[in-house]
Amino acid sequence: MAYVTSEELLATLVPVAVYWIYSGMYVVLESRFEKYKLHSKKEEDEKNLVSRKAVVKAVIIHQAVQTAVNLFMYAATRDEEGEASPRRPLTLLVLVKQLIIAMVVIDTWAFFVHWSLHQNKFLYRHLHVPHHRLVVSYSFGAQYMHPIEGLFDTVGGTIAILLSGMCPRTSMYFISFTIIKLVDDHCGMKLPGNPFYLFSNNAAYHDVHHQFYGAKHNFSVYFVIWDKIMGTYMPYSLEKNPEGRLEVRRGDQEQKHD
Repeated sequence: MAYVTSEELLATLVPVAVYWIYSGMYVVLESRFEKYKLHSKKEEDEKNLVSRKAVVKAVIIHQAVQTAVNLFMYAATRDEEGEASPRRPLTLLVLVKQLIIAMVVIDTWAFFVHWSLHQNKFLYRHLHVPHHRLVVSYSFGAQYMHPIEGLFDTVGGTIAILLSGMCPRTSMYFISFTIIKLVDDHCGMKLPGNPFYLFSNNAAYHDVHHQFYGAKHNFSVYFVIWDKIMGTYMPYSLEKNPEGRLEVRRGDQEQKHD
């Protein structure tokens, strides 16, 4: 059990590569398409309480912990013959079942961990405050968080993989998708044709949460179901400001977002 299979290594490292490649794409786009940003560079400089350099360092630490946890999980669940366990025929029906289970688990875990970090003043002050130093969020700040919160985040993905019975190859695609969604939620842009704006929660939805007025709302990452059930859903509108950029504005319960 001391070795790591190539499949397990790919399942661990590919999502990390996806994070930097996808967030890097937004770094290039934000410098060229200012009109699609939800906040200006001036707002970022004035409101954010941490430098981009410090964010990169913290994300690297988070991903190191994430890598260690994932490799341990694969080693611990490998069967006596050295194969990832459980190993079952992957039919379309099994794949769909695994994805549904994994999405329900990770969405529920992410919501209630996030919600709890805001409800408990001690946890918020000591664990979650770092993430909210990014009032104006950007792509590679998606995994900027306290190392312990980062561990909670990683464990959620691990539980989803284990309960769904995914093999390493399937989990690689699943976790990569969740990473892309997380980065997109923090990108601070609304690009035309972005498929993630078909989701009820997207970069604008999460931008509300990063503002002072919305800190107790819009906790969901993948679906808005738990926000609706728990009464933490805050509607918003996207409107053009005098500079021609889109701006997220809080709405009342009768307003609907774009």
